[in-house]
Amino acid sequence: MNNILVIGSTGQIGSELTRELRRRYGSSHVVAGYIQGAEPHGELLEGGPSAMADVTDGTMIAEVVKKYHVDAIYNLAALLSVVAESKPRLAWRIGIDGLWNVLEVARQEQCAVFTPSSIGSFGLSTPHLRTPQDTIQRPQTIYGVSKVTTELLSDYFQKKYGTDTRSVRFPGIISYVTPPGGGTTDYAVDIFYSAVRGEKFVCPIKAGTMMDMMYMPDALKAAITIMEADPSRLVHHNAFNVTAMSFDPETIYGEIRKHRPDFQMEYQIDPLKQSIAESWPDKMDDTCARREWGWSPDYDLRRMTMDMLKHLEEKLRPQESS
Repeated sequence: MNNILVIGSTGQIGSELTRELRRRYGSSHVVAGYIQGAEPHGELLEGGPSAMADVTDGTMIAEVVKKYHVDAIYNLAALLSVVAESKPRLAWRIGIDGLWNVLEVARQEQCAVFTPSSIGSFGLSTPHLRTPQDTIQRPQTIYGVSKVTTELLSDYFQKKYGTDTRSVRFPGIISYVTPPGGGTTDYAVDIFYSAVRGEKFVCPIKAGTMMDMMYMPDALKAAITIMEADPSRLVHHNAFNVTAMSFDPETIYGEIRKHRPDFQMEYQIDPLKQSIAESWPDKMDDTCARREWGWSPDYDLRRMTMDMLKHLEEKLRPQESS
Protein backbone atom coordinates (compact mmCIF):
# COMPACT_ATOMS: atom_id res chain seq x y z
CA MET A 1 0.00 0.00 0.00
CA ASN A 2 1.37 3.38 -1.03
CA ASN A 3 -1.60 5.75 -0.91
CA ILE A 4 -4.68 4.79 1.11
CA LEU A 5 -8.26 6.05 1.20
CA VAL A 6 -10.25 5.33 4.37
CA ILE A 7 -13.96 5.59 3.63
CA GLY A 8 -15.84 6.17 6.87
CA SER A 9 -12.81 7.69 8.56
CA THR A 10 -14.84 9.41 11.29
CA GLY A 11 -16.61 6.24 12.45
CA GLN A 12 -15.81 3.98 15.39
CA ILE A 13 -13.15 1.95 13.57
CA GLY A 14 -12.25 4.48 10.90
CA SER A 15 -11.20 7.26 13.25
CA GLU A 16 -8.61 5.07 14.93
CA LEU A 17 -7.60 3.15 11.81
CA THR A 18 -6.87 6.38 9.91
CA ARG A 19 -4.52 7.56 12.65
CA GLU A 20 -2.74 4.20 12.82
CA LEU A 21 -2.30 4.02 9.05
CA ARG A 22 -0.87 7.53 9.03
CA ARG A 23 1.54 6.56 11.78
CA ARG A 24 2.74 3.57 9.76
CA TYR A 25 2.63 4.87 6.19
CA GLY A 26 3.07 8.62 6.64
CA SER A 27 0.43 11.31 7.12
CA SER A 28 0.38 12.48 3.52
CA HIS A 29 -0.32 8.97 2.22
CA VAL A 30 -3.63 8.36 4.03
CA VAL A 31 -6.78 10.23 2.97
CA ALA A 32 -9.59 10.55 5.51
CA GLY A 33 -12.78 10.02 3.52
CA TYR A 34 -16.00 11.36 5.02
CA ILE A 35 -19.64 12.17 4.25
CA GLN A 36 -21.54 15.41 4.75
CA GLY A 37 -22.48 15.80 8.39
CA ALA A 38 -19.62 13.60 9.59
CA GLU A 39 -16.61 15.73 8.72
CA PRO A 40 -13.27 15.07 10.42
CA HIS A 41 -12.01 17.49 13.02
CA GLY A 42 -9.08 17.95 15.33
CA GLU A 43 -6.19 15.54 14.81
CA LEU A 44 -8.07 13.61 12.12
CA LEU A 45 -8.51 16.75 10.04
CA GLU A 46 -5.14 18.31 10.75
CA GLY A 47 -3.07 15.13 10.56
CA GLY A 48 -3.34 14.54 6.80
CA PRO A 49 -5.44 14.98 3.67
CA SER A 50 -9.21 14.56 3.76
CA ALA A 51 -11.90 14.42 1.10
CA MET A 52 -15.62 13.84 0.82
CA ALA A 53 -16.04 10.20 -0.18
CA ASP A 54 -19.67 9.04 -0.18
CA VAL A 55 -19.95 5.40 -1.27
CA THR A 56 -23.36 6.07 -2.79
CA ASP A 57 -21.64 8.30 -5.38
CA GLY A 58 -19.26 6.24 -7.50
CA THR A 59 -18.08 9.25 -9.48
CA MET A 60 -17.03 11.00 -6.28
CA ILE A 61 -15.06 7.94 -5.12
CA ALA A 62 -13.33 7.70 -8.50
CA GLU A 63 -12.32 11.36 -8.39
CA VAL A 64 -10.78 11.00 -4.93
CA VAL A 65 -8.90 7.84 -5.95
CA LYS A 66 -7.46 9.55 -9.02
CA LYS A 67 -6.60 12.82 -7.27
CA TYR A 68 -4.62 11.14 -4.49
CA HIS A 69 -3.27 8.23 -6.58
CA VAL A 70 -4.91 5.76 -4.21
CA ASP A 71 -3.95 2.10 -4.54
CA ALA A 72 -5.70 0.73 -1.41
CA ILE A 73 -9.19 1.47 -0.10
CA TYR A 74 -10.52 0.70 3.37
CA ASN A 75 -14.28 0.71 2.86
CA LEU A 76 -15.79 1.05 6.34
CA ALA A 77 -19.13 2.57 5.33
CA ALA A 78 -22.01 0.69 6.99
CA LEU A 79 -24.85 0.95 9.48
CA LEU A 80 -24.38 -1.11 12.65
CA SER A 81 -26.68 -3.98 13.51
CA VAL A 82 -29.39 -2.37 15.65
CA VAL A 83 -29.52 0.83 13.58
CA ALA A 84 -29.68 -1.20 10.36
CA GLU A 85 -32.80 -3.04 11.55
CA SER A 86 -34.62 0.27 11.83
CA LYS A 87 -33.37 1.48 8.43
CA PRO A 88 -33.01 -1.64 6.24
CA ARG A 89 -33.17 0.09 2.86
CA LEU A 90 -30.53 2.61 3.85
CA ALA A 91 -28.38 -0.19 5.26
CA TRP A 92 -28.49 -1.97 1.88
CA ARG A 93 -27.87 1.23 -0.06
CA ILE A 94 -24.73 2.01 1.94
CA GLY A 95 -23.47 -1.52 2.51
CA ILE A 96 -24.13 -3.13 -0.88
CA ASP A 97 -24.88 -0.47 -3.49
CA GLY A 98 -21.99 1.49 -1.99
CA LEU A 99 -19.70 -1.52 -2.08
CA TRP A 100 -20.51 -2.05 -5.76
CA ASN A 101 -19.40 1.53 -6.46
CA VAL A 102 -16.16 1.03 -4.54
CA LEU A 103 -15.38 -2.27 -6.28
CA GLU A 104 -16.06 -0.80 -9.71
CA VAL A 105 -13.64 2.05 -9.02
CA ALA A 106 -11.10 -0.42 -7.63
CA ARG A 107 -11.43 -2.61 -10.72
CA GLN A 108 -10.87 0.32 -13.04
CA GLU A 109 -8.07 1.95 -11.05
CA GLN A 110 -6.33 -1.25 -9.87
CA CYS A 111 -6.88 -0.70 -6.14
CA ALA A 112 -6.92 -3.24 -3.34
CA VAL A 113 -10.06 -3.13 -1.18
CA PHE A 114 -10.72 -4.01 2.46
CA THR A 115 -14.40 -4.21 3.43
CA PRO A 116 -15.00 -5.66 6.89
CA SER A 117 -17.52 -8.40 7.49
CA SER A 118 -18.80 -9.44 10.89
CA ILE A 119 -19.93 -12.23 13.19
CA GLY A 120 -23.34 -10.92 12.14
CA SER A 121 -22.89 -12.74 8.83
CA PHE A 122 -23.73 -15.99 10.63
CA GLY A 123 -27.14 -17.13 11.87
CA LEU A 124 -28.98 -19.53 14.16
CA SER A 125 -28.18 -22.53 11.94
CA THR A 126 -24.43 -21.81 12.04
CA PRO A 127 -22.37 -23.88 14.52
CA HIS A 128 -21.93 -21.57 17.52
CA LEU A 129 -18.85 -23.16 19.10
CA ARG A 130 -15.61 -22.90 17.14
CA THR A 131 -17.57 -21.58 14.18
CA PRO A 132 -15.66 -22.80 11.08
CA GLN A 133 -14.17 -20.51 8.47
CA ASP A 134 -16.36 -22.08 5.81
CA THR A 135 -19.83 -22.90 7.10
CA ILE A 136 -23.52 -22.19 6.60
CA GLN A 137 -24.41 -18.49 6.74
CA ARG A 138 -28.14 -17.77 7.01
CA PRO A 139 -28.50 -14.52 9.00
CA GLN A 140 -31.95 -13.11 9.72
CA THR A 141 -31.05 -9.43 10.08
CA ILE A 142 -30.47 -6.95 7.27
CA TYR A 143 -27.07 -6.27 8.80
CA GLY A 144 -26.15 -9.93 8.53
CA VAL A 145 -27.64 -10.33 5.05
CA SER A 146 -25.65 -7.34 3.82
CA LYS A 147 -22.44 -8.70 5.36
CA VAL A 148 -22.83 -12.09 3.63
CA THR A 149 -23.48 -10.21 0.38
CA THR A 150 -20.35 -8.12 1.02
CA GLU A 151 -18.27 -11.29 1.28
CA LEU A 152 -19.75 -12.85 -1.86
CA LEU A 153 -19.58 -9.70 -3.97
CA SER A 154 -15.98 -9.06 -2.96
CA ASP A 155 -15.08 -12.65 -3.84
CA TYR A 156 -16.87 -12.23 -7.18
CA PHE A 157 -14.73 -9.25 -8.14
CA GLN A 158 -11.63 -11.13 -6.94
CA LYS A 159 -12.33 -14.12 -9.15
CA LYS A 160 -13.87 -12.45 -12.20
CA TYR A 161 -11.71 -9.32 -12.49
CA GLY A 162 -8.68 -10.07 -10.35
CA THR A 163 -9.48 -7.19 -7.98
CA ASP A 164 -7.49 -7.61 -4.77
CA THR A 165 -10.27 -7.82 -2.17
CA ARG A 166 -9.65 -8.84 1.43
CA SER A 167 -11.72 -8.93 4.60
CA VAL A 168 -12.09 -10.18 8.15
CA ARG A 169 -15.20 -11.06 10.14
CA PHE A 170 -14.90 -8.72 13.08
CA PRO A 171 -16.33 -9.72 16.45
CA GLY A 172 -17.62 -7.04 18.83
CA ILE A 173 -15.01 -4.28 19.07
CA ILE A 174 -14.23 -2.54 22.35
CA SER A 175 -12.61 0.91 22.43
CA TYR A 176 -12.14 3.81 24.83
CA VAL A 177 -11.64 6.38 22.06
CA THR A 178 -14.86 6.52 20.05
CA PRO A 179 -18.26 5.91 21.69
CA PRO A 180 -20.30 2.98 20.32
CA GLY A 181 -22.89 3.70 17.66
CA GLY A 182 -25.71 1.17 17.68
CA GLY A 183 -24.22 -2.30 17.73
CA THR A 184 -25.40 -5.42 19.56
CA THR A 185 -22.05 -5.80 21.34
CA ASP A 186 -21.98 -2.18 22.54
CA TYR A 187 -22.79 -3.25 26.08
CA ALA A 188 -19.18 -4.43 26.40
CA VAL A 189 -18.08 -0.81 25.89
CA ASP A 190 -20.85 0.86 27.88
CA ILE A 191 -20.12 -1.27 30.95
CA PHE A 192 -16.65 0.26 31.26
CA TYR A 193 -18.03 3.79 31.12
CA SER A 194 -20.48 2.97 33.91
CA ALA A 195 -17.73 1.43 36.02
CA VAL A 196 -15.44 4.45 35.72
CA ARG A 197 -18.30 6.89 36.38
CA GLY A 198 -19.36 4.95 39.47
CA GLU A 199 -22.80 4.20 38.04
CA LYS A 200 -24.82 1.00 38.17
CA PHE A 201 -24.73 -0.66 34.75
CA VAL A 202 -28.00 -1.75 33.16
CA CYS A 203 -27.15 -4.69 30.89
CA PRO A 204 -29.39 -5.31 27.84
CA ILE A 205 -27.99 -8.82 27.20
CA LYS A 206 -28.84 -11.91 29.26
CA ALA A 207 -26.31 -13.57 31.54
CA GLY A 208 -24.77 -16.55 29.80
CA THR A 209 -24.95 -15.00 26.33
CA MET A 210 -21.47 -15.62 24.94
CA MET A 211 -20.11 -13.49 22.11
CA ASP A 212 -16.74 -13.03 20.43
CA MET A 213 -15.02 -9.75 21.28
CA MET A 214 -11.84 -7.89 20.39
CA TYR A 215 -9.99 -4.85 21.72
CA MET A 216 -9.58 -2.05 19.19
CA PRO A 217 -5.75 -2.28 18.94
CA ASP A 218 -6.18 -5.88 17.78
CA ALA A 219 -8.91 -4.88 15.32
CA LEU A 220 -6.55 -2.32 13.78
CA LYS A 221 -3.80 -4.92 13.70
CA ALA A 222 -6.05 -7.37 11.84
CA ALA A 223 -7.22 -4.80 9.29
CA ILE A 224 -3.67 -3.73 8.47
CA THR A 225 -1.94 -7.10 8.65
CA ILE A 226 -4.31 -8.80 6.22
CA MET A 227 -3.76 -6.03 3.66
CA GLU A 228 0.01 -6.37 4.06
CA ALA A 229 -0.11 -10.16 3.71
CA ASP A 230 1.58 -12.01 0.87
CA PRO A 231 -1.28 -12.75 -1.58
CA SER A 232 0.32 -16.04 -2.62
CA ARG A 233 -0.39 -17.42 0.89
CA LEU A 234 -4.08 -16.53 0.88
CA VAL A 235 -6.50 -19.34 0.18
CA HIS A 236 -9.42 -17.32 1.47
CA HIS A 237 -9.98 -13.63 0.86
CA ASN A 238 -13.48 -12.64 2.02
CA ALA A 239 -13.74 -13.03 4.89
CA PHE A 240 -11.44 -14.48 7.57
CA ASN A 241 -12.68 -15.34 11.04
CA VAL A 242 -10.67 -13.39 13.61
CA THR A 243 -11.17 -13.38 17.35
CA ALA A 244 -9.37 -12.56 20.58
CA MET A 245 -11.72 -13.42 23.45
CA SER A 246 -15.22 -14.67 24.18
CA PHE A 247 -17.29 -13.80 27.24
CA ASP A 248 -20.79 -13.21 28.58
CA PRO A 249 -21.94 -10.21 30.67
CA GLU A 250 -21.22 -11.95 33.99
CA THR A 251 -17.63 -12.68 32.95
CA ILE A 252 -16.74 -9.11 31.99
CA TYR A 253 -18.62 -7.80 35.04
CA GLY A 254 -16.55 -10.08 37.27
CA GLU A 255 -13.31 -8.96 35.64
CA ILE A 256 -14.15 -5.28 36.15
CA ARG A 257 -15.07 -5.90 39.80
CA LYS A 258 -11.51 -7.10 40.42
CA HIS A 259 -10.56 -3.44 39.96
CA ARG A 260 -13.83 -1.76 40.99
CA PRO A 261 -15.24 -4.00 43.78
CA ASP A 262 -18.19 -1.69 44.47
CA PHE A 263 -19.36 -1.75 40.84
CA GLN A 264 -22.96 -2.95 40.42
CA MET A 265 -24.89 -4.37 37.46
CA GLU A 266 -28.51 -5.28 36.82
CA TYR A 267 -30.33 -6.69 33.79
CA GLN A 268 -33.00 -5.09 31.61
CA ILE A 269 -33.02 -7.24 28.51
CA ASP A 270 -33.46 -5.56 25.13
CA PRO A 271 -35.44 -8.12 23.04
CA LEU A 272 -33.98 -6.99 19.71
CA LYS A 273 -30.37 -6.98 20.90
CA GLN A 274 -30.87 -10.31 22.66
CA SER A 275 -32.34 -11.99 19.59
CA ILE A 276 -29.48 -10.73 17.44
CA ALA A 277 -26.88 -11.82 20.01
CA GLU A 278 -28.33 -15.33 20.19
CA SER A 279 -27.99 -15.73 16.42
CA TRP A 280 -24.26 -14.98 16.51
CA PRO A 281 -21.39 -17.37 17.31
CA ASP A 282 -20.21 -17.95 20.87
CA LYS A 283 -16.65 -18.30 19.56
CA MET A 284 -15.22 -18.44 16.05
CA ASP A 285 -12.38 -20.66 14.85
CA ASP A 286 -9.70 -18.36 13.41
CA THR A 287 -7.26 -21.10 12.39
CA CYS A 288 -7.27 -20.06 8.73
CA ALA A 289 -6.31 -16.47 9.55
CA ARG A 290 -3.51 -17.68 11.80
CA ARG A 291 -2.20 -20.05 9.14
CA GLU A 292 -2.60 -17.93 6.01
CA TRP A 293 -1.40 -14.52 7.23
CA GLY A 294 -0.12 -14.99 10.76
CA TRP A 295 -3.03 -13.57 12.75
CA SER A 296 -2.53 -13.46 16.51
CA PRO A 297 -4.23 -11.09 19.00
CA ASP A 298 -2.27 -9.22 21.66
CA TYR A 299 -5.07 -8.65 24.19
CA ASP A 300 -7.10 -11.04 26.32
CA LEU A 301 -9.92 -10.03 28.68
CA ARG A 302 -7.63 -9.37 31.65
CA ARG A 303 -5.19 -7.16 29.77
CA MET A 304 -7.95 -5.32 27.90
CA THR A 305 -9.88 -4.60 31.11
CA MET A 306 -6.88 -3.03 32.79
CA ASP A 307 -6.12 -0.90 29.73
CA MET A 308 -9.74 0.21 29.24
CA LEU A 309 -10.14 1.27 32.86
CA LYS A 310 -6.83 3.13 32.84
CA HIS A 311 -7.60 5.11 29.68
CA LEU A 312 -11.23 5.82 30.53
CA GLU A 313 -10.18 7.06 33.96
CA GLU A 314 -7.87 9.53 32.19
CA LYS A 315 -10.55 10.45 29.65
CA LEU A 316 -13.53 10.88 31.96
CA ARG A 317 -11.81 12.15 35.09
CA PRO A 318 -8.93 14.36 33.95
CA GLN A 319 -6.75 15.76 36.71
CA GLU A 320 -7.28 19.40 37.42
CA SER A 321 -4.32 21.51 36.49
CA SER A 322 -2.64 23.04 39.49
